[in-house]
Amino acid sequence: MFNVLRRWLDQMFVEDESIVLLLMIVIGLISIVTMGNVLAPVITSIILAFMMQGLIVLLVERNIPSWLAVSLAFVVFVGSFFMALLVVLPLAWNQMATLFNELPGMMTKWQQLMLVLPDRYPSIFNEEQIQEWMILARSELGQLGQLAVSFSISKLPNVVAVLIYLVLVPILVFFFLKDKQVLLTWLSSFLPKKRPMLHKIWHEMNDQVANYVRGKAIEIVIVGGISYLAFVYLGLNYAALLGLLVGLSVVIPYIGAAVVTIPVALIGYFQWGFSSDFMTLMIVYGIVQALDGNVLVPLLFSEAVNLHPVAIILAVLVFGGFWGLWGVFFAIPLATLIKAVLNAWPAFHDAGVAREQ
Repeated sequence: MFNVLRRWLDQMFVEDESIVLLLMIVIGLISIVTMGNVLAPVITSIILAFMMQGLIVLLVERNIPSWLAVSLAFVVFVGSFFMALLVVLPLAWNQMATLFNELPGMMTKWQQLMLVLPDRYPSIFNEEQIQEWMILARSELGQLGQLAVSFSISKLPNVVAVLIYLVLVPILVFFFLKDKQVLLTWLSSFLPKKRPMLHKIWHEMNDQVANYVRGKAIEIVIVGGISYLAFVYLGLNYAALLGLLVGLSVVIPYIGAAVVTIPVALIGYFQWGFSSDFMTLMIVYGIVQALDGNVLVPLLFSEAVNLHPVAIILAVLVFGGFWGLWGVFFAIPLATLIKAVLNAWPAFHDAGVAREQ
């Protein structure tokens, strides 16, 4: 038994670089788990700087000086950051508060619709089922209201934390953009001089994850913006809130679009009933989703993330269960990291080459 385990360890850690990579992964996980709240501004800034790096590369390729490209990218970031913070989020928050106030009336209308079902479809529904469903719906609605109240009172960050993010994050983003090469050189000084496996993982992650994160941010803005404009044009209530939900739904592949369809359809029904306006809303919403899946996603991502749909869904479930919304957002990059590590790890790489031969 011990000999088998020893041979397996010798095979897995045949190179010193494998041990270095394992230590980096362990230290990274321990740091996130134990100091995630403290490091949140730094991690957020790294992600945002990572997203803006594509704009800098594009500007430099157009013969714009590096310092000017960094400055322009930072101006774009600051403008987008404060626009989302001071315009989009307050508008969506106000509409969500209005929606909570109108939920009892929507619930009454929903009960009236449900009570008709036993008369129309007696073979499928009975009054006891409908009563149980309505009691369950009232309970869930009450819990949702309590959650909203407790969130607004105790879960919102305090003024000091808000000021830290408002001041610290833009400053960190600027220095991460400005001194990227200096910081990378300093970090690489702690690594072995010969590190082909780490280079392979870095290049694969830089190509795939960078394109994914930037593409996903662009997709959120485009899908959310178009949905908001379409909802406003159709006269749908809570257009900003629903547009934000539709935009954020693209973070969760395959699942997000299906889940966010429910609030869009319910609010459209409560506003118009089964009318031509409701059908127009669902047709327009279906067109937006179809264009996103068949035009925008292939255009933005192409072959950036080469993962099987089952692997993507499994990654969303696992990492979402560990880290909530952040885990869902970074499920695909984390899955890509795991895939890159497995592809570059000597034991798996040699086995793959042997199978190909």
